[in-house]
Order: sequence, then structure tokens, then C-alpha cells
Amino acid sequence: LTTGLSSWFHNYENSLVFFGLLLMILTMIQWWRDIIRESTFQGFHTSKVYNGLRWGMMLFIISEVCFFFAFFWAYFHSSLAPNVDIGSCWPPINIFPLNPFQIPLLNTAILLASGVSVTWAHHSLMNNDLKSATHSMIVTISLGFYFTILQMLEYMEASFSISDSIYGSTFFVATGFHGLHVIIGSTFLLMCLLRILMNHFSSS
Repeated sequence: LTTGLSSWFHNYENSLVFFGLLLMILTMIQWWRDIIRESTFQGFHTSKVYNGLRWGMMLFIISEVCFFFAFFWAYFHSSLAPNVDIGSCWPPINIFPLNPFQIPLLNTAILLASGVSVTWAHHSLMNNDLKSATHSMIVTISLGFYFTILQMLEYMEASFSISDSIYGSTFFVATGFHGLHVIIGSTFLLMCLLRILMNHFSSS
């Protein structure tokens, strides 16, 4: 997938991208199948397995913090001490940034609201209230996809591109990876919603 994206960005054919996406989707489907089979039907998820999954999630979150810290470091390094190559000013000359009080502020509110609704879903599951868990999960997934649509509109509205100096690079790489995380998270939550509808979860 990474090789295909690199080739596509350099104006080569995009068939490798679709092949990589297909392999990734197949891997996700088979992984979900194995998790559902082992935890729900075979009872293989003992306390040791649960602890391993918890540690795996904590290490994953730490790696994500480090991942995005690098993007913030690049942004602050370039904005607090602008190089002479970009006019010694921030944002660089002829770069017109988006208004932070329009779509970016709305997207922030949407993400905060989705955090509230997914917490509502978790507490509903802990109390065996599957109806509330289903409703709150639908709200969370809808907010995730709404965020993605607004992110796409923001990209279409931007007057600069990823090749427009360090500003365009840091903006599109950071927000692009963040948007990708939202899409993947919404997909995983959609799978959780299907499992709620099939009564795969309980308060224990």
C-alpha cells in the first residue's frame, strides 16, 4: 500500500494502491472473524488474553502520541522560527490559511461530541442496556463520517496544496493522517455496532 501510494503520488499507475487496499481489507475481515470466533464462540479470551489486549492497546496509543508529536514538532519548529526560504514569516508569503473558526472549529466540536457518545455507548454496554448502546454507537459512527465529509470539503476549499512550502506539507500530512485515523476508527466502531446487534457483548 505504501509503495502504491508513493508511485501514485509520482504520477505512476494506481493499480498497486487498489491491490494494497484490497489486501488490507481482506486482512481486517479475517482478523475480525478470528477475534469474534475466539472470544464469542470458543471462549479463548481468558484474563491473560484480556490483559495482553489491554497492554497492546496502551502501547498502540503511546505509539500514536509519538507519531503525531513528530508532526506537531515539525509545525512548531517551522512556525516559531521561520526560515528565510519561506520569507522569514509564518504563514509563508502567498499562503492564505483557512479560518480556524469555521470548518476546523466545527470538526473539533464533532470530535468532542463523538467522544461523549462513544462513552455513552460504553457505559450502556456495562449496564446491559443494548438499546442505548446501539443508539449511541450509531450517533458516534455518524459523527465520524460527518467529520470525514467536512474534512474533504475543507481540502477542496483550501487555496494551497501539499506542495506549497512547509506550511502545506505539515497541514495536509497532519490533518490527512488524522482523517485517516477517524475513517479507520469509524470502520472499527461500525464492526462493534454489528456485534452489539448480534448480542456479542455483555457487561462482564
